[in-house]
Amino acid sequence: KNVTIPDTVTTIEGQAFWGCTALESVTIPEGVTTIEKLAFAECENLKYAALPDSVTSVDGSAFFGCPNLQGVATIPAGMTRIADGMFDGRTDLTSFVIPDHITEIGYWSFRDCTNLKSITIPNSVTVIGNSAFMGCSGLTSITIPKSVTEIGEMAFLGCMSLTSVTIPESVVRIEAAAFAGCTGLTSISIPDGVTEIEEMAFFNCTGLTSVTIPESVTEIGDEVFQGCENLTIHTSAGSVAEKYAKKNRIKFAVTE
Repeated sequence: KNVTIPDTVTTIEGQAFWGCTALESVTIPEGVTTIEKLAFAECENLKYAALPDSVTSVDGSAFFGCPNLQGVATIPAGMTRIADGMFDGRTDLTSFVIPDHITEIGYWSFRDCTNLKSITIPNSVTVIGNSAFMGCSGLTSITIPKSVTEIGEMAFLGCMSLTSVTIPESVVRIEAAAFAGCTGLTSISIPDGVTEIEEMAFFNCTGLTSVTIPESVTEIGDEVFQGCENLTIHTSAGSVAEKYAKKNRIKFAVTE
């Protein structure tokens, strides 16, 4: 039921404990730097596996199929990137503070953490990966720090309770379906600096009534506001956004 990894180990190899259904806790010592693919996969009764600060790499599938896991809720100081899928499906998480040694939030990092209500992203983060918070239906607000330059595809797709999003001027592109299905959003202000809004970025955001789009935006993809029936786009006369609104029969208001 309980395993202590020897302190001579530096790598927990792929599939090392795969399918150990009786395993409930594992003690990982300082000195371990890498946890490989499927290392603890399908350990369905595993509850505790704290990661030491020496860990610099965790494969996203290392704890796949561990529905009762609660111990891995911190990020070791040695990691700069949250691994793809690291907290995928963790319904026990209600709030999370990302430490300031993290520079990138990987793909699917917090996907389907349905009870996650608040997340703090530090100024060290520059990239929010594809589907990072997809399906976090309990998330109510998000402040994206000024350090972030990239919001990945489907990053916040299906975050239905999200009512407030702050996008910083450092972001240059809002990628495809980034906020699709965020039905709780009522208004969005796109900052100066954004040059492109990719296809379906705000698709089916049915509560959205107001979007402000600056002149810096020179490209708007297909179906960006599809399903936003009550939307008014606020933009400058002659802007790409005004032309887009006219072409797609979206109500618009010219700003000074």
